[in-house]
Amino acid sequence: MIRNKIHLKKKKEEPYRVNEKIRADYVRVVGENITSKVCKVQEALSLARQMSLDLVEISAKSNPIVCKIIDYSKFKFEQKKKEKIIKSKSKKTILKEIRFGPNTDEHDFNFKLKHAKKFLEEKSKVKLTIQFRRNTFRFQEKGEHLLIKFAHQLENIATVEHLPKMEGRKMLLLLSPKK
Repeated sequence: MIRNKIHLKKKKEEPYRVNEKIRADYVRVVGENITSKVCKVQEALSLARQMSLDLVEISAKSNPIVCKIIDYSKFKFEQKKKEKIIKSKSKKTILKEIRFGPNTDEHDFNFKLKHAKKFLEEKSKVKLTIQFRRNTFRFQEKGEHLLIKFAHQLENIATVEHLPKMEGRKMLLLLSPKK
């Protein structure tokens, strides 16, 4: 027997209480062209209806609760717009990883160095990882020397966040772009 599963979308709960959803006896009413006053919720609702606007609970923690008479759909639109602007201005840090072994030769080293420079110029952090496998585990000093050499080559465009350290069979070094 096959059953159809119905997935109901949960309605996103409104961040503000509006009109009849306000659960207080008295509220402080504010808004454009309105003098701030404390009155009963019913009185505030009738005032909002006369102006063809909504009564929106702005501050639920104050005593009495602060409600604003505004057009709620326009208010929500403005809030979304503000959030979008804040989100676009927020800085996202990107971490790029470059891996190599302790016995990496000069050509591969320079190739990876070129990539690291490009990443740092794009303002990304760079995580250098030396992977030790089987018999290469005995070359830890060589790996640390390689990481320090890498950091030294990039000292004019990067700062070392973490010095080389072992994590299991990997040795890590973290570089961030200079500001």
